[in-house]
Amino acid sequence: MTVPQSPPRPLPLSPARPVTRTLILGLNFAPEPISTAPYTTRLASYLARHGHSVHVVTATPYFPAWARPTGWPRARYVTRTPAANLRVTHCPHYIPRRPTGLRRLVHQASFALTAAPVMIAQALRHPPDRVVVIAPALVSAPLGWLAARLAGAPAWLHLQDLELDAARATGLIGPAPLATRIERWVLRRFDRVSTISTQMCARVAAKGVAPHRIQELRNWAEPMPLPTTAQMTALRRALGITTPHVLLYSGALGRKQGLEAIPDLAHRLRHRRDLTLLICGDGPMRSMLEQAARDHPNLRVAPLQPRDRLGALLGLATVHLLPQIADAADLVLPSKLTNMLASGRPVLATAAPGTALAAEVAGCGVVVPPGDTTALVVELDLLLQDPDRRATLGSAGRRAARDRWHADTILARWHEELGRLTRRNAQYRASENASATTP
Repeated sequence: MTVPQSPPRPLPLSPARPVTRTLILGLNFAPEPISTAPYTTRLASYLARHGHSVHVVTATPYFPAWARPTGWPRARYVTRTPAANLRVTHCPHYIPRRPTGLRRLVHQASFALTAAPVMIAQALRHPPDRVVVIAPALVSAPLGWLAARLAGAPAWLHLQDLELDAARATGLIGPAPLATRIERWVLRRFDRVSTISTQMCARVAAKGVAPHRIQELRNWAEPMPLPTTAQMTALRRALGITTPHVLLYSGALGRKQGLEAIPDLAHRLRHRRDLTLLICGDGPMRSMLEQAARDHPNLRVAPLQPRDRLGALLGLATVHLLPQIADAADLVLPSKLTNMLASGRPVLATAAPGTALAAEVAGCGVVVPPGDTTALVVELDLLLQDPDRRATLGSAGRRAARDRWHADTILARWHEELGRLTRRNAQYRASENASATTP
């Protein structure tokens, strides 16, 4: 459960002919711009470039707006081939306008239902050498496990967050003892369970998964050059920002982020005439934030920016804001953190001491207790008054993104561990066949 600290080891590209088949099941994929979609997309593309025949079964795009993009059919499967050796099937599913706990469950279950015929057909007609499930959504994980068993392949479950625990922490569901038992049963069925931090690995072990089956595989930072002054000036103009300082939050606008505190934060920052609190994103909390922006001139809400503006957007920040509710601290490690650090700007996060988020931000920013808006304002004021400290923290963050979250290193580790699991399974099946044929 340790993360390799060795320098990046890019693998040589394999011949054009695919060597192994990899079947990936994940709710989110390109063209969705944030959350697990870029992760699953990059992983699938990497494996395809290195000689694997990769088939991704995913949902019709919907996140973070919780709405189907223009041009996508409501009730049809869409299969495309975005690159050599890579095939993607988008399955229709229910998209709730207001994603409450129950509606989210129905949404995830509908994806599992429509993905089932594709997964089973692939398992029987073109048996994969391994099946990888990216969660969320955990509801579809049994389908991935079943496909693996039908194909005689190992099953790998990668947890981007601990959905059930996070749903409890955000008040979407209650104790749900039956769901807890089902979760434990599902987790223990998989040959390998990976997740993105040491603390989350420990929680997986506490749910009954054998330690030798647990793997820590971090998220990675997207490589990005530092933006030019011209790029940031153009984006400032486009967003209508005139203040010298920007406190930036960019990403999904959901309950786990603790964004309910933003209106109070904007109110307490009204003395800073040199600061704009900029929220860029989409999700269930957006309407609340837009309403708050009408009452607070220092708060601006903007849509998610195109991919080619990401570097400039992150570069706009004087300080990055990373709020998180207290009970979700070790249930999810926000994927946006890696790109915040890569931008070379300090991070101001809310997290309890000893949590995964606090550990990752240490030396690259400042951490205050969740819910303590007063401490947040005090620490922000101190950062804004000290450009040398901001530069030191930002440089440390950029080094951390390069050394601890380098995409090539982590993807090479994925490739290596998938290969090891596949070979182990092949040896086991060969041994079984030999035993069956021995008189």
